[in-house]
Amino acid sequence: MEEFSMNDLKSVLRGFPSDRLNDRSVSMIESAARECRSWAVTMTTAAGSGHPAGSLSSMEIYLMVYGAANITPENCDNPDRDHVVISHGHTSPGAYAALALYGFFDPGEAMAHFRQAGSPFQGHVEREVPGIDWGSGNLGQGLAAGVGFALAARARGRVDNVYVLMGDGEQVKGQVAEARRIASHHGLDRITVLIDLNEMQISGRTEDIMKADIRGLWEIDGWHVIECDGHDPAALYASMLEAERTRLPSVIICRTLMGKGVSFMEGIPDYHGKAAAGDLYRRAMEELEAPADMLDKALAKRTTGPVLKGRNIVTCPPLLDTGTPANCDPSKMTDNRSAFGNALADVGIRNYGVEGRTPILVFDCDLAGSVKVDGFAGKCPDWFVETGIQEHATATVAGAASTAGVVGLWADFGVFGLAEVYNQQRLNDINGTSLKLVLTHVGLDVGEDGKTHQSIDYMGLLRNTFGWRLLVPADPNQADRMTRWALGEPGNICLAMGRSKIPIILDENGKPFFGGDYVFRYGAVDVIRRGSDAAILAVGHMVSRALRAWEILKSRGVNVSVYHVGCPLHLDRDALSEAAGTGKVVTFEDHHVGSGLGSLVASKFVETGCCCELRTLGVTEYGESGTSADVFTSMGLNHEDLVDTVLGMKGIK
Repeated sequence: MEEFSMNDLKSVLRGFPSDRLNDRSVSMIESAARECRSWAVTMTTAAGSGHPAGSLSSMEIYLMVYGAANITPENCDNPDRDHVVISHGHTSPGAYAALALYGFFDPGEAMAHFRQAGSPFQGHVEREVPGIDWGSGNLGQGLAAGVGFALAARARGRVDNVYVLMGDGEQVKGQVAEARRIASHHGLDRITVLIDLNEMQISGRTEDIMKADIRGLWEIDGWHVIECDGHDPAALYASMLEAERTRLPSVIICRTLMGKGVSFMEGIPDYHGKAAAGDLYRRAMEELEAPADMLDKALAKRTTGPVLKGRNIVTCPPLLDTGTPANCDPSKMTDNRSAFGNALADVGIRNYGVEGRTPILVFDCDLAGSVKVDGFAGKCPDWFVETGIQEHATATVAGAASTAGVVGLWADFGVFGLAEVYNQQRLNDINGTSLKLVLTHVGLDVGEDGKTHQSIDYMGLLRNTFGWRLLVPADPNQADRMTRWALGEPGNICLAMGRSKIPIILDENGKPFFGGDYVFRYGAVDVIRRGSDAAILAVGHMVSRALRAWEILKSRGVNVSVYHVGCPLHLDRDALSEAAGTGKVVTFEDHHVGSGLGSLVASKFVETGCCCELRTLGVTEYGESGTSADVFTSMGLNHEDLVDTVLGMKGIK
């Protein structure tokens, strides 16, 4: 093989310094591709599993993109650079090989520890590996992540490039089409997509599995389409340069050969997901002109050497003026979503166009007036992103943007923003994004829209994740304060609220409980009323109903405590212990009773050894279509039902 260095390759590719590659540059890239192919094959053989053939067909694409992009071991943790998204994440051996060649880590580490527990070199690319900007296991979501990076760069006044590498099998997925349209609609001309069109997927030839006019799909959505030989460095370079100079989002359809470089893998679907072993591995190394003992060294290191630790993804707090909380008139009822919208617009105005402040990108799926982000859109138009009725892509777009130097906020109805796109929100959790997900119209409170729109599972869905935090405001004053807190806080945070106008929660002296000097603290349980006979744990707007029940119970000589659990995924142990100390606890929620507050409290009681009588009131079936009040009545969730439940507990007279 020709002797070359990483710097040699970078010097001929970074920023496209010439109009064409000369013969020596082509020879260097071809030599590098052979070496990287040997590393990729060795990774899968050492692990005994993986996807070697697709990694081999993508190899020149990987080398050209990581060579041309402004991304290095030194700047890969900084948002001020180009971004690379690998959508076909199962070709991770190809990605790891290219990154190793460019000095992000020792290739021996990837070969030895690919798919090994404790190693960052997982079977699908993850952000723990330096140089990987988006962890992509599920096909079809990489382009949306690239759109998020491009929108974040634009909002920050950057002209960075975004490269998205994709497979041909995923081109038929709906999320890809959504992302294509968003990129075109918003004129994201710094995105270049490279499709590895090797015409093979797990079950055989792509045209036999699902026919698609790939070129036509991209053209009809307004993309500049280029086709080239994906194994010809000169052709790839010319195509990438054309995309760079075209003021449209561009896609390069790279015609490749599955298993390129290893004769017995070429054009064979079996090796999409099967490693070479024994004599076949040795034959592959001979064809790739690689040392015969490479596998022995990898296996020895796999069993004896320490495993390289992955990088720690750090999310910095945004630089924002979150303003002064508003206080709602206690004599008037209003809705939590309006309080959220007003707070969002206020924070937006305070930071819009102010140098040094973190941009806030607010995403909407054709519901701006209903979810109350229209005020922000009017005051901060350059920070407002309309994506149409395309929730799957929007969830990923907003999540990816939040990792690239902006605050990403997406507001939508609960059934659309979480239930419909649960997998995308799960991937946002895995990728350590910092999305502010605002869900309105949650619970039975949607009323007339009926069971399809009544989001009664948002708490249960989010409790299946490990990083999401959930905020459920009791009234508009608390909604205002939760909004401001969430905007200034890193990490994935969901703010969930209903649709209806509700009372301002007052303390026993008639003053707004969540107004004035009240400061929201994540995880705190708010004690609204104190009593020793029983405790009611309510969530969100159910607090106002609980207080009506408290008044009736008090008139009958029963003194109960009323707690608001505004952060149900992280319960305050001391507050729960205090509630359990009454001996009788009732949970009261506008959520599926089997996966919401009641089950969370029951689990925590078991965990902490609290013993008490526990009753759970919540949603027990899909709701009816009717007024909010009628739907609650039919579900047995009125304040009278709560009174009857408390009076029915042992020892209550």
